[in-house]
Amino acid sequence: MDWDQLELNPRITAAVRRAKLKSVREVMCVSGPDLQGLTGLSRSDIQQLLTAVAAACRRHPPVPALLLQRGQCPRLESGLRLSVGCPVLDELLRGGLPVGGVTELSGESGAGKTQLALQLCLSVQYPPQHGGLNSGAVYICTEDSFPIRRLQQLIRDQSRLRSDVPPDLISRLQFSDRVYIEHTADLESLQVCLSRRVPLLLARGLVRLLVVDSVAALFRSEFQAADWLERTKQLLTFSSTLHHLSLEFTTPVLLINQVTDVFDSSDDSLGPMSSNVSPALGLAWANQVTVRLMMRRLQVTVARGDQCSALRRLEVVFAPHLARDGRDAAVWREGVRGVTDCTRIQQSH
Repeated sequence: MDWDQLELNPRITAAVRRAKLKSVREVMCVSGPDLQGLTGLSRSDIQQLLTAVAAACRRHPPVPALLLQRGQCPRLESGLRLSVGCPVLDELLRGGLPVGGVTELSGESGAGKTQLALQLCLSVQYPPQHGGLNSGAVYICTEDSFPIRRLQQLIRDQSRLRSDVPPDLISRLQFSDRVYIEHTADLESLQVCLSRRVPLLLARGLVRLLVVDSVAALFRSEFQAADWLERTKQLLTFSSTLHHLSLEFTTPVLLINQVTDVFDSSDDSLGPMSSNVSPALGLAWANQVTVRLMMRRLQVTVARGDQCSALRRLEVVFAPHLARDGRDAAVWREGVRGVTDCTRIQQSH
């Protein structure tokens, strides 16, 4: 952007050019006092410069909270949710995943995180009256290969999971054609995927859900403990990209995260040292997440007909619009469903 395009006093524009500041981004990276030293401008002039530069960098005008409350902001589609495909879990989430912001789903291996993500990849394809967004999903794998066989099984059993949807509508949907799969082996290829291929799919309306499975894998493998500063910078860049995509295309973003052990020696009843888990990547990453969910695998078995499943619990850790709560669930052939009173529960040995 040329400096003449900004609504600035010509005297300020001339001082910026003399300081050889070539872009608005360069100005944003310099502190106010340093800008004064470089340009020789007064403090009030620098404030005018920063205000004009910030307005130029902002793609969309700010949204007043009152408009959000009234639902009068169509760009953000306030209140729109992506259904999980289960009434019990949707009740916990007040309708499902919000279309704006980043949702993290963490848990130990085998907790059912990928199962729920696959289910959402199918749910997004339904029309809005059935909890979907009438579009596809892009699924980025960073560690394991994509579970294509499980996805095909979920597709075959959609009529059992989604009894609320007319069978003829389910039969018309080409589920497998609307799930786009990407594999990234390092952070560089992940960033290329998020900055080039994913925006293209979103802009064309081919997808309306972004899943990354998992976020911690690459950051854990590429950085050592001593590289914490660089890792934090990369995390913030990654987070900024995700939030931008979610806001620009009103798209829910779901990140699968690993967990790390947290040891606590304060509870004597659990022995000298007890272990719990918390989401990986620490506090710096936690501050970048809009909604944090956790899925746990409990030491209980549930039975239904000829099927058995380990009991899971989906919990809300934090969210701006949700209370801390949880629901029991199980993974069946047709997908993840909340456990109801009619399900027989047995203690595992």
